[in-house]
Amino acid sequence: MLADRLPASSLLRWVLLLSACALASLLLQLVHMPAGALIGPMAVSVVFGVMIGGLKLPRVLFKSGQGVIGLLIAQAMTLSVLSTIAESWPAMMLATVVTLVLSTVVGILLVRYGGLPGTTAAWGTTPGAAAAMVAMSEQANADPRIVATMQYVRVICVIMAGALVSHFLGVSGGSHAPSHGMTWDLHGLVSLAVSIALIIVGILVCDRLLPAGALLGPMLLGTVVQVSGVIDIQLPLPLLEAAYACIGIYVGLRFDRQTIRNVMHAFKWMLLASLMLIGFCALSALMLVPLMHSDFLTLYLATSPGGLDSMTIIALDTHADVAIVAALQALRLFTVVLIGPSMARFIARFAREPSGHPG
Repeated sequence: MLADRLPASSLLRWVLLLSACALASLLLQLVHMPAGALIGPMAVSVVFGVMIGGLKLPRVLFKSGQGVIGLLIAQAMTLSVLSTIAESWPAMMLATVVTLVLSTVVGILLVRYGGLPGTTAAWGTTPGAAAAMVAMSEQANADPRIVATMQYVRVICVIMAGALVSHFLGVSGGSHAPSHGMTWDLHGLVSLAVSIALIIVGILVCDRLLPAGALLGPMLLGTVVQVSGVIDIQLPLPLLEAAYACIGIYVGLRFDRQTIRNVMHAFKWMLLASLMLIGFCALSALMLVPLMHSDFLTLYLATSPGGLDSMTIIALDTHADVAIVAALQALRLFTVVLIGPSMARFIARFAREPSGHPG
């Protein structure tokens, strides 16, 4: 039994944390806050991690949550959607380049004026999957604690800003929003079993082969199944909300007192850099509206420097075009993984000479 394995104090902390997360999620959903099932647990976990601490969500749950979101993205992928994405690839590549250029500029400013080492600031401002960026930064001899804090500070800022923008701009009927309904007959149960199997296989096969493989593996496998029409992907709402909560809790618990102490001297610059990058990306989304013939909300979420998982959740809740959001975020993720080390070296080298900070 779980209660026999955990110390009483640890078990009590989990009970308090999960209860508070469930309450926060419910309250935010009652006021129709986009991605309330993600934001509520994340906000509670940040406060809990800093004020109380002592808990860490198992990484397997975080990856499982990403796998569910990956399959949810696949649900939105139809032949017509994929055709639209293929036709829009020049504009999507432009959007990716613009976002990376903006993140490079912000990284250079952060090194010059924020007092952070060049390589660390470079990985901290690079807009990819936060977990992948932290892992790659360790290989590049950057400080993973500062990189993790910078990444997750930006993720939280992006999610909160995205939720607020979506609250005011959300539309009532997205053309590619998958249904969360579930049929509990034999066909539905078989579809659910296949869906869960796709998540498990996708994570096991792709987690070590691809950046953010726990998310992309189920997404790729699910897209093949979805397009083939062999079976309907079934993801009941309780499973989705559990996935949202796992992602939110994992991100929130990354913050603790020690982390805050390590970065306190530059925290205001990290926050400012995150807000600057969000603002720049919003302007680029506005310019892309006539090029991609899409709405501003969809392109705002697609270009936002957050994660593929969190932006997709907000897109689903606000009925934005999930396919475009997922495609642009995934394209940027792969691009960052390919050129991330070169970007980090460029920022460190370019910003070091005027300021004298070590890379």
